[in-house]
Amino acid sequence: MTRIAIIGGTGYAGGHIARAAADRGFEVISYSRRLPDAPQPGIEYRQADARDREAARAIVADADVAVVSVAPRGDMEGRVEGTVAQLADLAPEAGARLGVIGGAGSLLVAEGGPKVMDTDGFPPQILPEVREAERILERLRADDSALDWFYVSPAGGFGAFAPGEARGTYRTGGDVLLVDEAGESFISGADFGLAVVDEIERPAHRRRRFTVAY
Repeated sequence: MTRIAIIGGTGYAGGHIARAAADRGFEVISYSRRLPDAPQPGIEYRQADARDREAARAIVADADVAVVSVAPRGDMEGRVEGTVAQLADLAPEAGARLGVIGGAGSLLVAEGGPKVMDTDGFPPQILPEVREAERILERLRADDSALDWFYVSPAGGFGAFAPGEARGTYRTGGDVLLVDEAGESFISGADFGLAVVDEIERPAHRRRRFTVAY
């Protein structure tokens, strides 16, 4: 049975990934700095801080796939990049695949077009976390080790502010923002979790970024 470690498994994205993985029958361990008030069935919760090297080593040693689902905001601003770099350093020796949940800001609005974060009206207050997430992707792409990684950028309208409903379907793309016929970019939490678990079960984006939307 595939053993999945989700760092940030009590957050919005991480929680949906954990739920989808548990429903699929995987062994799921959620790591967070604080344990949840309402744990979900089928998920093992452990308290740990992946910024600590020994904690990070233990996480990847005990998993087939480790997924980092921590946003670089609040007290984690400026700290997620180093956390991912540390896990990327430790994962190959442990034989673990590394997944990173990023954001939509570094996606292109169209082939050859500007990045979403460089368009008019993009909220300046979230630029620091978008730029850190982009640096994480650039670092993974520059990695020349045996690290097996994937990086997922959700749709532009992804988040707890718009949870949506499960449809059981989604589309994947590369570095360009996916939009529907109305020009909207959206994915529910449940279907984002489904897409990530599908990638874990049937790898299709080794050492690549992909995006998910309807």
